[in-house]
Amino acid sequence: MSHPADALAPFHALPDGARLWLMALDRPTDPAALAPDLDATLAKWRHKGMQYHAAWALLHGRILAIAEPTLAEQPSGCAIDGMLRSVHRIAEAAGLALTDPQDVVVRLADGIRSLPRTELETHLAEGTLDGATPVLDLALYTLGDLRQGRLERPLAATWIGRKYKVQAPAGTGA
Repeated sequence: MSHPADALAPFHALPDGARLWLMALDRPTDPAALAPDLDATLAKWRHKGMQYHAAWALLHGRILAIAEPTLAEQPSGCAIDGMLRSVHRIAEAAGLALTDPQDVVVRLADGIRSLPRTELETHLAEGTLDGATPVLDLALYTLGDLRQGRLERPLAATWIGRKYKVQAPAGTGA
């Protein structure tokens, strides 16, 4: 699924090669709840004299996306760790939590849900998940991947489909 152009508008000045971080919030939120603190944190993001030029967006009301071009070419684990710690603090201050990065984030009829990997087999057996269920790939590495619509893929086309031998429904081409 692609994003409306306005959802990615905060990234308009950044190149496709910008490094991307995607984090799922535990529940939907209004971007205004995060904006003051995130804007301030990213505006002053520096490490060892390097000023970073990041932008952020909230996708689907639950997926926090942060992109920064310098770190794609000159990675700094300390700078990234500092930013991620700040994001955790900002989420907590807003009464939110980031989901476990090992969880699988899916789009179901009732919205986006984060499922522990240990529960995948149960959800597949119950029919909560099937080959057409959209899975959100929070491991995308670049802003270009996001712009090209690679955030969501049918479950059958992911590692889950391969591991559990889940086929795409007939006629979907997935």
